[in-house]
Amino acid sequence: MAEEELKIPEIVEEIPAGVAIRKEVDESTWRPKTELGRKVKSKDITSIEQLLQHDKRFLEAEIIDFLIKDIQSDLLNIGQSKGKFGGGKRSIWRQTQKKTREGNKPKFAALAAVGNRDGYIGIGHGKAKETMPAREKAIRAAKLNIISIKRGCGAWDCACANPHSIPFKVSGKCGSARIILIPAARGTGLCVEKECRKILALVGIKDVYAKTFNSKTKLNLIYACFNALKQLSTTKTQEQYKKSLGIIMGTGKNE
Repeated sequence: MAEEELKIPEIVEEIPAGVAIRKEVDESTWRPKTELGRKVKSKDITSIEQLLQHDKRFLEAEIIDFLIKDIQSDLLNIGQSKGKFGGGKRSIWRQTQKKTREGNKPKFAALAAVGNRDGYIGIGHGKAKETMPAREKAIRAAKLNIISIKRGCGAWDCACANPHSIPFKVSGKCGSARIILIPAARGTGLCVEKECRKILALVGIKDVYAKTFNSKTKLNLIYACFNALKQLSTTKTQEQYKKSLGIIMGTGKNE
């Protein structure tokens, strides 16, 4: 049994990282378990902004699938497969083992990011004894942790008033890891760490500069990037700058 368990990472590595997964919700088979879910299914609530603006807490991932039609998900590389002298390939599974009298008991963790490439983003962490349940937990947690951010053009050398970048500089921190996101001109691209690039692409940002500090711990850096994006939605902007910076919310409408 121990030999079979050790072969699990080699089997699941065939699943490529970066594959978007779309899960349709069947209205006839979905049975909401909460009052908020029943309102969404009966179409009393038709927009995700109605929940986010009033800080409504939802406990069913199907609500996000129902309200955001183009939701996509991506698994981030937070682990590392075995290799000589610690030089293994990056992996979407982070494996840990607990040594007991019965033998080694492995556990797998995954980190997922979900978004619609139009202003909505969420990340979630999942852990289980097998890989597929860990992935499903991570995707569900990411949907329950979704936020809406502001986009715009805050680059001094562009000023096109189109939402291709971020409207102003923001920073985020998690543990000792820290990241600063800076607006960039159109055509610059995402000049940021690879995993953070996936998050920014899912939220719909196309051009940005970034500075990172103490970024050796990949998990902390990803959470720091997400905390920086949160500041885009919580920071208030004066009316005189909203049109000049082209600020829009997740709905695609002017704030």
